[in-house]
Amino acid sequence: MPMNPQNRADDRLAFVGRHMPNADWRIAPVSADASFRSYWRVTTGASALILMDAPPDKEPIAPWLDIGARLRHAGVHAPQVFASDPASGFVLMEDLGEHAYLPQLNATSADALYGDALDALARMQAIGTDGLPAYDRAQLVMELELMPEWFLKHHLGFAPSCEEWDVIEAAFTFLVHAALEQPRTFVHRDYHSRNLLVTQGNSPGVIDFQGAMRGPLAYDVASLLRDCYIAWDDARVETWLESYRQRVATNVDASTFRRWFDLIALQRHIKVLGIFCRLNYRDGKPQYLSDLPLVWRYVTSIARRYPELVDFSTLLQRSVGSRDLTAPARAS
Repeated sequence: MPMNPQNRADDRLAFVGRHMPNADWRIAPVSADASFRSYWRVTTGASALILMDAPPDKEPIAPWLDIGARLRHAGVHAPQVFASDPASGFVLMEDLGEHAYLPQLNATSADALYGDALDALARMQAIGTDGLPAYDRAQLVMELELMPEWFLKHHLGFAPSCEEWDVIEAAFTFLVHAALEQPRTFVHRDYHSRNLLVTQGNSPGVIDFQGAMRGPLAYDVASLLRDCYIAWDDARVETWLESYRQRVATNVDASTFRRWFDLIALQRHIKVLGIFCRLNYRDGKPQYLSDLPLVWRYVTSIARRYPELVDFSTLLQRSVGSRDLTAPARAS
């Protein structure tokens, strides 16, 4: 049965009231993300908390609570939890503020901000992975297959021929094999400039971590340095990447680590092409189409670097042609 918005609003107020019974508080929307979750700022006087509203039939909060506790135990600044109700899908937590990395990043600030983010990532990758789901072959394939369904079919109206499907499947097989070659570690799976916040202490604050899995070592550093929302020149990325390799993978040579980084970034960006289009066509969130061109450039430029993927890059370029990727498909 569809959720009644008014009932949900009443439930939010009742939850806050139970946990702040003596306070004169106000509640206002902060944001919604790419999922079914929404966030609300609860203010009382000069202090504030954040209420996360995650409908339990859509976004169970048990994984969020588990991963948040692991992060805090490792010294990573995940928001402190003051109250939670998994059955109803509400969490009252620390307010990490509104200073997301993305608008703070520029040529001057980037080294310091990424230095903090890489420090936090190194702590994160030391977290135990017992009980975490595996980022395995089935998961990797499922994510890659979002691209032909939502980007090629729904967004471009492109139907690959049998021969073109062979090229796509060969590329996917290559990328899955490359991902499975990497050592397994804790993986946030969405570690980028919109999920990191500049905080007064122990910066950055880390959010949106509920999808963590046990997966490829280079996944999160690729998500951070090949961000879907901001791009940096190759020389700068190389410097950051090499400094991180020397911290977490000294037994791996630089060229191997760069290959891991490139190919897992490519897997992620192929997935994101599908996700951004699905968010538009299925979920009514068109704002993500504006980020397609950068993700597209990542996919085609990285694929061209590897002989096994040149045909795949060519096929994708042919499917797009001169199309404006930010424009939604015409209704049939």
